[in-house]
Amino acid sequence: MPCHLMKPTLKSLPRLADIEREVVAESREWGRQRLEERLQKLAEEHGEVFPPKATSAKGSEAAKRVGHRPARR
Repeated sequence: MPCHLMKPTLKSLPRLADIEREVVAESREWGRQRLEERLQKLAEEHGEVFPPKATSAKGSEAAKRVGHRPARR
């Protein structure tokens, strides 16, 4: 029987879920790297630092601009 007509064994083929998981992980990492590159370029164009330095959470103007509220304790 020609080899192209033979069914491969189940052990020789990766499962669809495994392939999907691997591809999703690769695309997530690619997206993270792309986002970092674009943010870095934007920061360099505006003379800012990326990642930004941490600011105190209390009374942060940036947090007020985007509508974040301080965490309740």
